[in-house]
Amino acid sequence: MTWSPAPRIASPFHEPVAVFDLETVPDVDLGRRLWGLTGDDRTVAEKMLIRRKGETGGSDFLKPLFHKIVAIAMTWRHPDGSFKVRALGAAEDDEAALITKFLHAMEKRPLLVSWNGSGFDLPVLHHRAMLNRIPGPTFFDTTSQHAKFDNYWGRYQRRHTDLMDVLANFQARSGAKLDQVAVALGYPGKFGLDGSKVLEKWFGGQRADVRDYCETDVLNTWLVWLDWALAQGILGEDEHATELKSLQAYLEEEGLLRPHLQGFLHAWLHPEEGKSKSNPSTGKRRKVSFPANI
Repeated sequence: MTWSPAPRIASPFHEPVAVFDLETVPDVDLGRRLWGLTGDDRTVAEKMLIRRKGETGGSDFLKPLFHKIVAIAMTWRHPDGSFKVRALGAAEDDEAALITKFLHAMEKRPLLVSWNGSGFDLPVLHHRAMLNRIPGPTFFDTTSQHAKFDNYWGRYQRRHTDLMDVLANFQARSGAKLDQVAVALGYPGKFGLDGSKVLEKWFGGQRADVRDYCETDVLNTWLVWLDWALAQGILGEDEHATELKSLQAYLEEEGLLRPHLQGFLHAWLHPEEGKSKSNPSTGKRRKVSFPANI
């Protein structure tokens, strides 16, 4: 019997494709109100983690409600082929402003990609948008004709792809970390900072470092998604190669004024040097503020 090749799946690039990631710290105001915790912000945050560790018997990871969003980064691949990576807003923006900018960007209804978005980022966004009383009719829409079977809520729908979930075939025990998958595929993975250091950086006043780290996280996720799209047949080999070359050119240009992107590109092109040699925080950082229309 002769097997015919499977038909090509339509390219996803007829509409925007966006990767997103959140960085969070404990909501110390909520900790004070709920449990009467005292001390400065960092002390209260640490008390919240200790309290959570006592509740679980081991893990200090807070439930979504207690995660205050301090950075949201997105990559955005437009149908015309242009690409951007941005931490939304500015370092001084509060949580409400960041969520508002994200929900405004989602009015364009991009195909959304995340790493553990179903397990963490989306539940956090749901709680925090409600807590801040910020409407997001397009993002939360599940009832209109075009969103009933194509929305950001359904676990198996195409509008949002949680790569960690999909690659593990929705089996938690089969999941891997983003850093592990990215490095296995030949990409930089996490370097210079990881999620465990966000609390220290944020309360130490190094907000720009947190935003930079969030941007490199979505770059790793974007690269993993490109490889997954190739494996699925959504992208052909030539298209895949073009996307990688375009990204490298973008990072080279943007890296002139955004040194963490230069560090990311260097780590990608020179993996033999190891992560410790690629410091994304060196160089002169341009002070920038990005609107929601990325």
